[in-house]
Amino acid sequence: MRASVIQIAVNEEESVEARRRRVAALVREQAGADLVVLPELWTTGAFAYEEFGREAEPLEGPTHEAMAKAASDAGVWLHAGSIPERDPDGPLYNTSLVFSPSGDLAAAYRKIHRFGFDKGEAVLMGAGAELVTVRLPETTLGLSTCYDLRFPELYRGLVDAGAETLVVSAGWPERRRSHWTLLAQARAVENQSFLLACATAGTHAGVPQAGHSIVVDPWGEVLAQAGAGEEVLTVEFDPGKVAATREQFPALKDRMLGLQPPRRL
Repeated sequence: MRASVIQIAVNEEESVEARRRRVAALVREQAGADLVVLPELWTTGAFAYEEFGREAEPLEGPTHEAMAKAASDAGVWLHAGSIPERDPDGPLYNTSLVFSPSGDLAAAYRKIHRFGFDKGEAVLMGAGAELVTVRLPETTLGLSTCYDLRFPELYRGLVDAGAETLVVSAGWPERRRSHWTLLAQARAVENQSFLLACATAGTHAGVPQAGHSIVVDPWGEVLAQAGAGEEVLTVEFDPGKVAATREQFPALKDRMLGLQPPRRL
């Protein structure tokens, strides 16, 4: 299986529409890949809080239209990163979109864990409530977004739902880059899954971004990692290694907690 992870910068001098065209062109250049992954909130920047409301769009808005066409033109499965979604009957959401090679919307995931504590995304956006997996011909994806990476129980739930390849779309800050790499490897190892994590580069809203998008195998080996700048990270991996790893070292079968309600004493 061949995957392309597109690490882009959010240039504040570039219009959102121009960025959509640029990203769509990058996706089309990945024709021949099985899966293409984009970062979190690349239309606005993950820390550009004042832009969330101004640039929010319905699920089937202009980004949906542009990315659906790009996926179809390239003939790839496209995890199109996330957008600030405006629900007509509710709050904003940080919503990831996944398109099939025919351009159909295969899944949408509303980010469950919102970053910011008592400000920013945590107060401007609603929390998602559903784990989302997507079945590809080669593997089953488990979807997650940025701050989700700090919550291992989410990934356990995705594995229980059949996930074999975990995808993280992120706008991770440079000042915590060491956590980014550490947690990406930990989530892959503890869930015996491949993990593809796509981050943004550059600086936006005054926050330097970590970059360093990463692909990790089920043993925690880093198969590829980007640098700090804009880059397309392309890697080939064998999804069959997940089942082989889980059979060879069946740690998931030895789980004792989280499988049933605790006893009351």
